[in-house]
Amino acid sequence: MQRSSIIILVAFLGLTGLAGWYFLSDSTSTEQDKELRYTIERQPFSIKVTATGELAAKRSVKIRAPQGMRAAGIFETTLSDLVPEGSVVEAGEYVASLDRTELAGKMSDVQTELEKIQTQLEQARIDTAIDMRGLRDDLANLEFSKQEKLLAVDQSKYEPRSVIQQAELDLERTERDYRQLLKKYELKQQQAIAKIQEIDALLRQNQRQLKVYSDLSGEFRINAPEPGMVIYARSWRGKKEPGARISAWDPIVAELPDLSDMISQTYVNEVDISKVQEGQDVAIQVDAFPERQYTGKVIKVANIGEQLSGYDAKVFEVVVQVNESDSILRPAMTTSNEILTGTYDDVIAIPLEGLQTDSLSFVYKDSGAGVVRQEVITGLSNSDEIRVEYGLAEGDQIYLVPPPGAEDAAFVPLEPKIKADIRKKQQKEEAERQAEAIRRKESVKDIEPPSNRNDGGGSFIIMN
Repeated sequence: MQRSSIIILVAFLGLTGLAGWYFLSDSTSTEQDKELRYTIERQPFSIKVTATGELAAKRSVKIRAPQGMRAAGIFETTLSDLVPEGSVVEAGEYVASLDRTELAGKMSDVQTELEKIQTQLEQARIDTAIDMRGLRDDLANLEFSKQEKLLAVDQSKYEPRSVIQQAELDLERTERDYRQLLKKYELKQQQAIAKIQEIDALLRQNQRQLKVYSDLSGEFRINAPEPGMVIYARSWRGKKEPGARISAWDPIVAELPDLSDMISQTYVNEVDISKVQEGQDVAIQVDAFPERQYTGKVIKVANIGEQLSGYDAKVFEVVVQVNESDSILRPAMTTSNEILTGTYDDVIAIPLEGLQTDSLSFVYKDSGAGVVRQEVITGLSNSDEIRVEYGLAEGDQIYLVPPPGAEDAAFVPLEPKIKADIRKKQQKEEAERQAEAIRRKESVKDIEPPSNRNDGGGSFIIMN
């Protein structure tokens, strides 16, 4: 009796468990089925391109290394000292200094060369003086000899003809030697002058070079050209801090930005750049101050893409004008930019995963009598949804994933005339969008573009 009671109890518990499993399984299945469906509602629809950017001053005064570095043969040097970033300086106040080691070496070499040239010049003058004195002595001796020969000719006029001729020949030889020596003296004098002038020119050249180096050495102490806040410049190597290398081709050490007029510099992937146009509104949030919101407008879209290191796709520079002026904004702050490329108030849009594409676009719709494959005409899309121009109505329910038996569902096509009418409507709307884009572009044409900047780093890619 006791054994049969145990069997009955076990059977009862088993039946209870099966019933519970059945009802729970059916409830879970119902919940999952609800989650896989989407009910169509008319709603606002917007298309946004989200990109991370970096604040920069629209205008800034560059603090540069001396422009004469390249002419002096110094193509790169080290930034030995620089005031802390964010320091407020007055015009003419100290900002930075450059390493003078290479310049000092060049100055030392020129100074040594100058001393060598001065010694050569002095030696040339002494040699010239000795040579010219010797030639003048020889000319004086020949002058005396010529007088003697002339006297001998006068005294021989009563001598035989042969003696007279010999005296005349001696006089003529002496006069010829005198003329030759005189010519040699003149040539030697010209030669000495030319040699001294050559050495003197070399001396002046090195003196000028020494002055260039000396003046450049004074410019290696860099002062602020205007009052402002010092912001470190950037290059492909990173931020130019003390110890950084300064190139003669990129001599910018720091900047004095105009903080009252800011822009956000972003880079948009080539896949989405076609959506971005000048004049579009932008919602800006600064990561450092998430509680503050700013607005802006796209004022520049690059026509040519560029390949940034670390990314496979080409990107295009997009410059956003920040409408508001805020004293807390600083260059190099990271911004989150939402570029509003299109907005619609009352449309039908479905999640992207609910759209199926074969040769035609369709959705799996619950017709009430079962599942059908309903053909639809789609329009613009954003990162999550796509507009449905025709084929669905408010209150319809679609499946976000193919339901069981979807491969056998009936296909409900649209009439060709309706499709043609919708295509014409879409073409008209596209023309209107292009006209609106032109008007937006015209609205920002008077906004001054940013001055050329050399930010060098900090590139950002779209995150859509």
